[in-house]
Amino acid sequence: MQTEIIIAGFGGQGVMFAGQVLAYAAMDKGEEVTWIPSYGPEMRGGTANCTVVIADEEIGSPLVKNPPASIVMNLPSYDKYEPLVKPGGVLVVNASMVDRGAKRDDITEIFVPANDIAEEIGDRRLANMVAAGALIACLPILSIEDLEAALEAHMPGRHKRLLPKNYEALRKGAEFATEHARKAK
Repeated sequence: MQTEIIIAGFGGQGVMFAGQVLAYAAMDKGEEVTWIPSYGPEMRGGTANCTVVIADEEIGSPLVKNPPASIVMNLPSYDKYEPLVKPGGVLVVNASMVDRGAKRDDITEIFVPANDIAEEIGDRRLANMVAAGALIACLPILSIEDLEAALEAHMPGRHKRLLPKNYEALRKGAEFATEHARKAK
């Protein structure tokens, strides 16, 4: 089995970090993994996306055209990736930054107010973990516990104090998705 995930937004939203957490969680479970970042030329505010491929056997190509799963953190990313998600796939949308509804009914879409939930937790930078938690709730390739273990194992020591809030963000995202996911028809 192989699952491809694209995470997209603008620089500073933690798109790359969310992808790394997914990749580390799968790698720590013994899965085959690729993680490929793509940056715009700007340091913050430019385009950013990454591709994560998780498989139980060797990965033939890390390139992904039509992912079965995607997280989009802003409107330009939503406009770009909503049409590309495979029918029957999962699309997590940061509803705090996207002001329109779905155009498709053949995918599961979760409009999670990631920025708002992150601010309720006390740190707006946690929106990426809220979205990752929402994805994992609807795409059972990993568990929230797997992501928490990856954060514990791979987060730099200077950021370990942030682990409890990251865990909370993952769990709140998963809870939101479980309650509000609009399933594919």
